[in-house]
Amino acid sequence: MFLLVFTWWGCDESETPIKVSLKEGNQSQGIQASDKEPLRLAIASVVSPDKAFKYYEQLIDYLSAKLLQPIKLIQRESYREINDLMKLGKIDVAMVCSGAYVLGKSDFGMELLVAPEMMGKTVYYSYIIVSSSADAQVLQDLKGKSFAFTDPLSNSGRLSPTYILKTQLGEKPETFFKEIKFTYSHDLSIKAVAQGKVYGAAVDSLVYDYFKRTEQGLIAQTKVINISSAYGIPPFVVYPGLDPVIKKQLRDVFLNMHMDTTGKQILGNLMIDRFVVVDDNLYDSIRKMEEALK
Repeated sequence: MFLLVFTWWGCDESETPIKVSLKEGNQSQGIQASDKEPLRLAIASVVSPDKAFKYYEQLIDYLSAKLLQPIKLIQRESYREINDLMKLGKIDVAMVCSGAYVLGKSDFGMELLVAPEMMGKTVYYSYIIVSSSADAQVLQDLKGKSFAFTDPLSNSGRLSPTYILKTQLGEKPETFFKEIKFTYSHDLSIKAVAQGKVYGAAVDSLVYDYFKRTEQGLIAQTKVINISSAYGIPPFVVYPGLDPVIKKQLRDVFLNMHMDTTGKQILGNLMIDRFVVVDDNLYDSIRKMEEALK
């Protein structure tokens, strides 16, 4: 499972963030000595930190070994922090949400590197979920209820549901919902619904479907009442000023991971078929939603 993660939006006073504390990752230990400068790779954690580090550590060590270059892991709580750091040239490569990519592309030329292909597809969805015991059957049943978004720049966790509210119901989140919370984590959003801390939530279909296979007891406490249109899958991106040689080497390692035993095993753990090159127009539907909400 690939557990991923807008300027005119922000947390207003009614939105109470639930902070996720992350520890700064150390330089990858895959390479004991190297004359190369560390490649700075950033992750905005949209899963619980312990799980995030476990999954990403394997991938980062693999990349480091293949590149013969140390990698410095940088973790942040939000996509905004990742975008801001990359804009300043303090990050070389990052895993971001589709919404954060679209914004970064427009803001400072953030570049696509590769994207995961899962079950033969490079798309995902936004799920609106509620407790399995809730009476709600459709989106309008959530009016006046508490709701959890993930990250202000998240497509599946904020942009898409906001767009759906506007186009289908003529509503805005701040007036439609009684209370809004930010979890900065799709799995925390799922757990918040299952535990009754919020009535509903918008979550990444990739994360939800992953937990459907690995934590069936948790998912059994929830149900999906709305599925969005398909969106371009969250990609790996690079700083536009990154050395083209390094960029090509990094892309090649990603694209060939499924061709060797170790790489294939890591991809299997992440439920990824392989990494592929995707075109920027894969994310045009997200741009259209942004324009509609401006």
